[in-house]
Amino acid sequence: MMHPSPLFAPATGSDNPVQAWPDWSILIVDDEPGMRNFLVKTLVPRCHTVHAVGSAEEGAQVLQLQHVDLIVLDISLPGQSGVAWLKTLRGQGYRGYVILITAFADLETAIEALRAGASDFILKPFRVPQILNAIKHCFDCARLLRENYVLKHTLSRQSDTHTGLIGRSAFMQGLRAALPRVAQVESTVLLQGESGTGKELVARTLHQLSPRHAGPFVPVNCASLSDEQIEVTLFGQATASHLTERDGLFYYAQGGTLFLDEVADLPLPMQAALLRALEDLQIRPVGSNQLIQVNVRIMAATNRVLQDEVAAGRFRKDLYFRLQVVEMHLLPLRDRKQDIADLAAHFMAQLVPRLGLKPLTLSPEHMAYLMQYPWPGNARELRNLIERSLILGELNVSALYDMSAPCAPSSSPAPTDLHTLEKQHIQAVLDSVQGDKTRAAELLGISRRTLERRSAEWATP
Repeated sequence: MMHPSPLFAPATGSDNPVQAWPDWSILIVDDEPGMRNFLVKTLVPRCHTVHAVGSAEEGAQVLQLQHVDLIVLDISLPGQSGVAWLKTLRGQGYRGYVILITAFADLETAIEALRAGASDFILKPFRVPQILNAIKHCFDCARLLRENYVLKHTLSRQSDTHTGLIGRSAFMQGLRAALPRVAQVESTVLLQGESGTGKELVARTLHQLSPRHAGPFVPVNCASLSDEQIEVTLFGQATASHLTERDGLFYYAQGGTLFLDEVADLPLPMQAALLRALEDLQIRPVGSNQLIQVNVRIMAATNRVLQDEVAAGRFRKDLYFRLQVVEMHLLPLRDRKQDIADLAAHFMAQLVPRLGLKPLTLSPEHMAYLMQYPWPGNARELRNLIERSLILGELNVSALYDMSAPCAPSSSPAPTDLHTLEKQHIQAVLDSVQGDKTRAAELLGISRRTLERRSAEWATP
């Protein structure tokens, strides 16, 4: 018979078993009470949730309401047989793992079970290590699939963020000192700062220093997804039978960190759904009745001032307070110019072997140019400049100051109004590419959306 509620008993202390899957939910379907009790006793201390029922029909009722990662399924059942139900499940789109167990098996039954989509096949009676090893094999397969997806997802972003926290300014020294402490807690982290200041790099560093470092780091740019895409991308999507058809990034970040970049661009309805997920540690795939337990740490970032977005009604106040348990503000490069020389040298050392080119020597005159410039695209713009300069064979100052050739800095006082300098430079870059904002954003090292927002502020056509 069905347990009235899921069984849950997390293992702690010296009783913690060697093999455990604390994020997994398992369904046992067997008409023998003794076998159900044996499996429940074995699995409850090792798993997040264990359901136990006596028939395929009862199992189908559980799947209507609960997410299940793995089913331990007896072949000989009253009513619909285990193999027949497995075929139905696969036809409905169930993608979890299924271990078939039976006391009466021959070669033909085993072949039929594997063709139906069984992950493993075990003969009764069996010992505890046999079932645990079968579950471990399924868990390892799921972990490898998740890691493969995360790797492909990360590579598709084509972002070079593994640059280290470079710089000797007081701000960078303080940041490096604070990160190990922040990394050890599970609290959400909100990173605020202009585009190109290294928010994703800081998030990755926090993940690498945290107890979750062995789990995945899953970044997602909220600004790059449409309102229709974002909910499916984060939470997944279910079939008409409420079985998961497509897993979301919350699922792939299980046991690790989910990094929500440009979180201010989330539409208000999605902000409400995210708040529920953070509060309940559960997600509901689009089109599903199932709630899926999640074990992720959330980090978020934005290049806007979220307090202003809240005041303007574009961002939920409750979500803002939920995200900013730990709030970190990253300074723009113009406010920590002591780091420019170190960053330039670092980017040079990083890019030279990749491009197969000779390094450039940055003279004091070159550094004067770099120190005077306001860097609206921050470290990302500096990296782009170093890469272009390596390709051209000399420091590409014209890309900064719209000159036909480099010249010494003027002896007359340089403009000190950073807002004016930034505006003049962005307009010069736009003019140089005949108003192509996509190309201008690439040259500046900022997103097109950021460029459009600044252009609108200055009434730039």
